[in-house]
Amino acid sequence: MPEPNELLRAAREQTPSRRAPGEQMSRAELAEAVCTWLWETTETKYELDGHYIAKLERGAVRWPGAAYRSGLRYVLNVADDSDLGFVPPGGLGVADPEPGVSSVIGLEDDLVQAGDESVALLALAEESNVGDLTVEQLHADILRITQNYLRTPTKPLFVRGRAVRDRAFRLLTGRQPPAQTRDLYAAAGWALTLLAWISVDLGRPDIAESHTRTAWACSDAADRDDLRAWVRATQHTAAFWQDDFARAASYAQDGLQYATGSSALFLASVAAVDLARSGRHHEAREALTIAKRTTVRTDVPELGGPFLCTPERAEGIWSDAHLALGEAKHTLDHADRGIALFEAAPHVVRNFGSERMVRLQQAKAHLQLGDLDGATEAVSVVLSTPVEYRVRPLIHRISEVAALTRLSRHATDPKARALHDAIRVFTRHPASRATPSK
Repeated sequence: MPEPNELLRAAREQTPSRRAPGEQMSRAELAEAVCTWLWETTETKYELDGHYIAKLERGAVRWPGAAYRSGLRYVLNVADDSDLGFVPPGGLGVADPEPGVSSVIGLEDDLVQAGDESVALLALAEESNVGDLTVEQLHADILRITQNYLRTPTKPLFVRGRAVRDRAFRLLTGRQPPAQTRDLYAAAGWALTLLAWISVDLGRPDIAESHTRTAWACSDAADRDDLRAWVRATQHTAAFWQDDFARAASYAQDGLQYATGSSALFLASVAAVDLARSGRHHEAREALTIAKRTTVRTDVPELGGPFLCTPERAEGIWSDAHLALGEAKHTLDHADRGIALFEAAPHVVRNFGSERMVRLQQAKAHLQLGDLDGATEAVSVVLSTPVEYRVRPLIHRISEVAALTRLSRHATDPKARALHDAIRVFTRHPASRATPSK
């Protein structure tokens, strides 16, 4: 007999019913709420029902699919799969996750093709200025995708972003007033920028650059400074993850002339990191001072997700700059403040992707300061990341932590070896792993 999943059952029973005030949520209602959320966020129909929830609570299934786990985490308002008693085959903690649960398995060819398609659309973005349909729904779709980025499995969001891009360009071949033409270019530009960001996260920053070139042409055609700023931010990110820090700094500094909302905070902050990693330490410290003095205008609409720089995200970037400057104590100070802000944020708007990166900054600082226990504690939270959210930058950063454990004063410590081995297990299962399986 399988062991009942008491954590899942307790989480459901502690969740108020949306239909019957004062009652707990039933299995059927939970299944319906998960399916509704998945439809709203991915426009994919799922067939989850109360019988399957009962099977989960009986413990007959301990590792449901990635989409169902995402929906259950959202509806039951928990952060991790382990909070619902979900355990990947192989055991607890850092054991190997189930093969075939990645949301982006088999997406490598799609990534390459989408990049090529964006290049092909460049001429149209530069020359066309026609279209005949309102773009209100297109912008609503972009808003939905960005706000759910790294909250739901990646593949449906990638497919949705690609569909918005293609629909906008199809409409641009028609006829419409100039104002609507600009709106269509803006929708296409945001979709392209989103596809670029996803491409970076899936380990193809080179393909991201194909998207951003066309996105930049769209931002010019739309004459939208907010879009220009975030395109430059994405170009910075693509260059950064190719270790081209000088070019990354150039993109960040150029983007500042267009920045209005939180893009100003993001660009000012990442410029400091780029300069520090380029060895231009004096300029980096000046840039860091400017970044910390940057105030964000609250009257500027923000999309959210990767296109929003919150105070906690900025703290994490500043910690990275101090680490590149060899200032581990300042790194830890900013990382600790960032994590505290992340943990205080409402679950529905908490940016778990950025939070994981900041926790790894914590770990690096602890290792450089000789605190193995602190590093282990910071990394342990990241090791529970579901495989579908193990994006390439996260794999890269946690691998750097592993390298530090071998170089630190704790290199011969059994706990350091255990941490190193746990990270190696984690990195065997990146989100972009291209083996057969959302």
